[in-house]
Amino acid sequence: MVADPVLLQAVAELFPNGISRYAVGGLLVGLGTVVIYVGTGIPAGASTFLESTLSYVSDQSRFQRYVGSRDWRVVFTAGIILGALAFAATVQSGVVTTSLYEPGTTGQLYEVAGVTLWTTDVQPWRLFLGGILVGIGTRVGKGCTSGHGVCGVGSASKTSLAGVATFLTVAIGTAQVVAALGVSP
Repeated sequence: MVADPVLLQAVAELFPNGISRYAVGGLLVGLGTVVIYVGTGIPAGASTFLESTLSYVSDQSRFQRYVGSRDWRVVFTAGIILGALAFAATVQSGVVTTSLYEPGTTGQLYEVAGVTLWTTDVQPWRLFLGGILVGIGTRVGKGCTSGHGVCGVGSASKTSLAGVATFLTVAIGTAQVVAALGVSP
């Protein structure tokens, strides 16, 4: 089998550190999605967490549609948070080493109880504003990138395919404009 050298060069430029870390991450996300779908019959997505959590304290009908699935959604979200904490406490702090992890080039390292952690250099107001805009976007887009990108595209949903194309186009365009303006964290 002869591989096209131009294609190989393009892939090498897109993934200068190889694709193994992305392949492993993608396989784990896909496996988690399958487990949730097989176990609950509901596509996994993180954007409905707030509304499902509010169903514990509010009687509004908007939130009550999640009563049947709110428990697993809380566990799903707790898993995201605990997984990030476990990663930070093991791989990121250096307790566990792997070729799949490369430290970031921005942010600061600090130690807490002998564990090295990382914080971002992004200003808090930018994080807050970004969170608000993402929250609005998930409501307008009727779902988050994880729900549309993993579950929707995987099930060939036309709405999700259009949504993911829109997400990518806007994200790439925004990144290019921000980079051209010289904006840094």
